[in-house]
Amino acid sequence: MNQEKFYIELPAFTGRNVPIAEIAKAMHKDAQYVRIGLQLGILHFGYAIKMDDSSEFNYYCPDRKVWEEIGYFKPDKT
Repeated sequence: MNQEKFYIELPAFTGRNVPIAEIAKAMHKDAQYVRIGLQLGILHFGYAIKMDDSSEFNYYCPDRKVWEEIGYFKPDKT
């Protein structure tokens, strides 16, 4: 039985919060599409959080989850 091993080099994830506009561009979609998808739980590469005393959402899309779900990664330049 021949068992081959494959090694994959992963990107250097930093936990960078990938901006919604950057994700939308990579997906060839509108930013509002991404925001609503996160709010409804349809897109699984980030989190949409609304504080009790606010009408606006905050978004956190860590670079690793974005890469795992849509295959997009851009290194952090800082």
